[in-house]
Amino acid sequence: MSEQALLGRVLAAIRIVLLGVTAVLQASMSAAYLFGNRSFYEPRWLAETAFAALALVLVVAAGWILRGRRVPPGVALPAAGVVLIASATATATTPGEWYLHARHWAFGLTGWHLLVLLLERTRPVLAAFAGHAAIGTTQFLLVVPLNRVSLGETAIAIVSVLGFQIAVGLIVQMVMRRLRAMAATVTERDRAATRAALAEQWELDQRFRAAEQFGSVLPLLAGLADGALDPRADDVRHQCALAAARLRLLFAENDDVPDPLVHEVAAAVDIAERRGVAVSFAVSGDVVPVPTAVRRMLAEPVLTALSAARTRARVSLLRTAEEVRLAVIADSAVTTGSPSRSPDVEVTSDTLGDRTRMEARWQVTS
Repeated sequence: MSEQALLGRVLAAIRIVLLGVTAVLQASMSAAYLFGNRSFYEPRWLAETAFAALALVLVVAAGWILRGRRVPPGVALPAAGVVLIASATATATTPGEWYLHARHWAFGLTGWHLLVLLLERTRPVLAAFAGHAAIGTTQFLLVVPLNRVSLGETAIAIVSVLGFQIAVGLIVQMVMRRLRAMAATVTERDRAATRAALAEQWELDQRFRAAEQFGSVLPLLAGLADGALDPRADDVRHQCALAAARLRLLFAENDDVPDPLVHEVAAAVDIAERRGVAVSFAVSGDVVPVPTAVRRMLAEPVLTALSAARTRARVSLLRTAEEVRLAVIADSAVTTGSPSRSPDVEVTSDTLGDRTRMEARWQVTS
């Protein structure tokens, strides 16, 4: 399981626990105070309507929370407004002498509803609690005597109830920030390990490729050194040109460039031009990401044809969203070697007289 998935599951579990705690508090303590003393709340239907509104908010929120998702802002913010209105309505129906006591069932319950809706939204949840405190304080001060004792009791009640709920919300957010930071650290560590593994694999691949190329060049050099091969022969010159082009292509693969395929084909063109071959190179289309192995297969026909060209050659690269096509026409019949084939790259070759046309085609994979 990835770190992000684990973080999501932890957060979903916290939401479900908070939803369950709020539902139990409303169904047990708040319901007991309201319906056990229903004749004291006036008007009674208004108090029961406020209770039903708070219950309905929980039901709506449960539709997302029980599926492991947070309540979307388009629902959470209006629902928070409904909760504040229901709280103020319930407070208005509560006898004044019950303010700051347990039978004032809506005041403490409201904070839990706000946490259910706005737990992961720091500014909205703080604004909602500030509004709840302001509304509650105003309603308290309208019914209690304005003296130091009553004001102190009001402040203590508000701070003790809402302070605990805000602390719960802030602690949850702090824990989630720590978990996100840990997940980001682990993710970055995994990325670094992946980059290191890829770099190591790339280095091994380059060493293997270099050994392979040098292994094919050494017999050619040995043959030239002991006189077994005649450097004036066309096939020997073709082999030398092909070996030089492949080595140059191998070196070009190490370069960090924005368009590797064009860069590598241009390296092969440069080798041919150094031999006196006039080469035209045309590129059409935007850059398309091509894997290294596929680039090698695409470039192989170009190397084969350019190494055999005598005076002129034409290379064209066409790139679309669906495929990459690399074609070459050289003024010499290719009689030695054959382009490498693979299941990914389709290679066609035609020779007519002293002209050779080769084309490699790769279907872009998503």
